[in-house]
Order: sequence, then C-alpha cells, then structure tokens
Amino acid sequence: MTNKTRKTRTRALPWCTLAKRLGAAAGVLALAASGTAAHATEDPGTELAAYHRQHVTWTECREGADDEVGTALDRAGARCARITVPMDYSRPTGRTMEIALSRLPAADPAHRIGTLMLNHGGPAEPTLGMPLETRAYMGEVGSRYDLIGIDPRFVGRSRPLDCGWPTGIWVRSAGTGRAAFDRQVAYQRDLAERCAARHGDVLPYATTRNTARDMDIVRTVLGERRVSYLGYSYGAYLGAVYMQMFPGRTDRMVLDSAGDPGTYGPRLLQGREVPTEQALRAWASWAAARHAAYGLGASRHAVLATVRRIVGAATDRPLRVGSYEVDEHVVPYLISNGVGSDLEGDRAAFSGAVRVLDKAARGITVAPTPELEGSLQFVLDSASSHYGSPAAAIICGDVAAPRDPEVYWRDIERSRDRHPLLGPITNNIAPCAFWPKAPRERPTRIANDTPALIVSATGDSATTYRGSRAMHRQLTGSRLLTLHGAIGHGVYGTYGNACVDAKVNAYLESGRLPDGNPACTK
Repeated sequence: MTNKTRKTRTRALPWCTLAKRLGAAAGVLALAASGTAAHATEDPGTELAAYHRQHVTWTECREGADDEVGTALDRAGARCARITVPMDYSRPTGRTMEIALSRLPAADPAHRIGTLMLNHGGPAEPTLGMPLETRAYMGEVGSRYDLIGIDPRFVGRSRPLDCGWPTGIWVRSAGTGRAAFDRQVAYQRDLAERCAARHGDVLPYATTRNTARDMDIVRTVLGERRVSYLGYSYGAYLGAVYMQMFPGRTDRMVLDSAGDPGTYGPRLLQGREVPTEQALRAWASWAAARHAAYGLGASRHAVLATVRRIVGAATDRPLRVGSYEVDEHVVPYLISNGVGSDLEGDRAAFSGAVRVLDKAARGITVAPTPELEGSLQFVLDSASSHYGSPAAAIICGDVAAPRDPEVYWRDIERSRDRHPLLGPITNNIAPCAFWPKAPRERPTRIANDTPALIVSATGDSATTYRGSRAMHRQLTGSRLLTLHGAIGHGVYGTYGNACVDAKVNAYLESGRLPDGNPACTK
C-alpha cells in the first residue's frame, strides 16, 4: 500500500504507502470505516502490566552480511530491539509475538523534545529503516527527537506473514467481459485460500487496532508519557486510530496523505476514478509535449488514444514484454498506477514504460525498462508475496467485504460507461471476499479533537485530497496543510516542496498548530 522501481517507501497497493512502480508514486491504502464502528477508548488493564514493565535489550541492527537496512542503521548510530506483545489482546496471557523496532537517538539530547514514532504506510510496509530518511527530512529539528521505526506485526522482522502468493499485490482489472471477471473470481479466491492454509491461525490478529495496541506498549516500554508520530497514507490512518484508542498519549501528530476514515476497507479503491483520470490527462499532456522523445502522440488526445490502443491490444491477447505476459487484468492497473506522480523523473520513467507497452501492443519484440521490469516482477511473480500477504490480512481483518461475486460484477458493469479504464479496477473483487474469518472487531470510528497536522496534495490520486479533507473534518482539533497543484502521494520530505517541509518542521519543533489551514503551491 510507499516511490520507486523498488524504492523505499510507497508500494503499488491501493492506498498508502506502497512501492512506486513505473517510476510514479503509487497509491495505496488507508483509512478506517465509520458507521457502527468501535469508538471506545482502550483501558490497558492489569493483565497488560507485565508487557508494560518488560526490559528492552538494545543491540546492533544488522542481521547478516546482506542486511543493508541494518548496516545503515548501525552506521548512523541506531540500535534495535524486540519487545513482546500479546498475539490476541483479548487473551493477554495466551500466545505472544515479538515486534521489532529501531531507535535513532536524539543527536542533541540537551534539547530533546521527545520520541517520534514512524510508519511508512501500506499497510505492511516495513518501517525499521525509516528513521534514517526521516531525520534528513526534518533538518535541525531532527536532532531533537529519538526516532522510532517499528515493523508492524506480521511485517518485516515482526513475525512476517507470507501466504505464498504468485504476486506482490492482488489489485487487478476485472477485464472487459464476464469470462474475464470469472477468472478474477477464481484468482482472488485462490489468494485467500493460500492465506487460510498457511496462516489461518493468526489471521484474526492481523489488524490495525492490534497494531495500535502494540504501539502503546512500545510507548510505555520506552518510558514515554506521550509520543509524537509521523505516518504516511495507511500510516496516517494508523495514527488516527491510535489517537482514537489512546487519547491523551500523543504529542505532535503528522498525518501525511490521509484518506477518508469512512472509506477504508476491502473496497477502498472506490472513489479514486476522477483524480486518477485527471492525473492521466495531465501526464498525457506532458508526454505529448515530449513526443519526439517517447513517440506516444503529439497531443493529449493522441497520447490517450495510444493508451486505449494498448489496453485494447492486451484485451485481445496478452502482450509479451521480455519474459513477461501482461493481459487485460494487468495493463490497466499498470497505467492507473503509473500516473500518480508529476515529478519529472517519475513521468519520464512511466513514459518510457508506456513506450515499451505500445511497441508490445504492435507486435514488436521488446524488453522492459528497469522501472517497468520492477513493476512486472512485483505484480507477476512471487518475490513480493511477503508484502501483499500481510497487507491483505490487515485490510480483510479490519473490515468485512461483500461475499457475493455478483455484488462486484454489478458495480463493475455500472461503472464502465463513466470510467471504462478505472471502474473495472476500483470495483473489482479482492481476496477479502473469500477471507476465512470475519473481522473480530468493528472498525474504529475516528471522531475526536486531538491536535494533528494533516498534509495532502490536491492531485493525490491514491488517498485523494477529498479523503484528507474528510479526515480533517473527523479530527476537529486538526489543521490541514494543502499542497496545491501537485500530483503526488506522500508529501512531507518526499515530494521536495520546501514550503511544506518548513511548515511541518516548524510544527514538530514548536508543537503549535497553525491558526488556520495553511497552504503551499507546487
């Protein structure tokens, strides 16, 4: 659910924070459902006292010669540890599991502000190495915080969950007809059955609310009365859930690229059609101005016609790109995911990938660009199963999905006229329709006046600016920092806007929110 051919943060999941494929910021996951949602705060109770009193042993972070993240953390002066948490918080004396965390201590301890917990998003994005990049974003104020990276439960070093999927992400287009949709039903059912067979005993405990509970044990073990927090995309939702469940235990909260708390769940892609179409048109204009370089068309209309031709060719037969075959389920996803950033390098990488797809659609033998190959590996082989598996487990464990495939088919058919490319993606069936167990808890209803700074770009096609405004309304003590005119997912420190970075850092330094809702321009 975080900017890369295999970059370090956002991945190609529906929301949050997921790896940027085709050189464009991917959208991916995020927020909690409302309605009859869980609203009560948490009482730690005496049964958790032993967890709160546990001793933490800090060690080197590196685990093996090939551990690049651990090596980089050690070089920066960070230390790592594992803490024990209940597998099932309703039975704290039962099974336990370990959560891995890193700590990059304040370089200016005499002026230390406190502890800043971090989350990349996803869900299921490893966060252990995040303190390194975050300190660079923070400038001088970064030296005044202990930065804490936590691999959430079932992610990274925290008892990783891997269902043995043949893909790193379940998101696909339903295709053009009923036969294509039926193939998707079988495919998504298979993904769910693999998770049930391998991890059915722990799937009920892979939830956002349990991750928030883990965070509170980390807070206590670190000896902090209150903690600050920075989370992107799904990580913004996780921060909001923590604020809701544990009021009075937060200090400075930055929720970047936050989504609508009322739309999180298995169908969280719905509502992304219009901003993604706007991003597609903006990219098409950019590519048209560079027709000499990419050959995709000399006008926006011509570039969009090229995209339609590629999608149509993939519908007729899978396109051969190097050793990969990409069909009507994959090509629309690659297109929709690739337009999510207006940064020059991202657009150039995506345009190069589309050029390859265009040649493949015309029957020309082609090899993928490095960026396209990274995307195809993520989507079409099993190397990233460990990423998509826990992401699905968390979403399916948080919010129940419709079980009847006909519900999805009807929504897909209704969406085709208005959104022929995106409707079959945003309304498609997913593994949650076949998940072995229903959620054990109702999703968290976000509604409080805890202070927070929400950051959003108006052109975000993943969590959407509309979603960030919805989060702002639910958090009545928050302020909304808007980056106008930008297409991107993940703003603070990652988009490269000096105005946004300065305003966030000023808040992290002073702890004072702006009087109103501030704005920056691209």
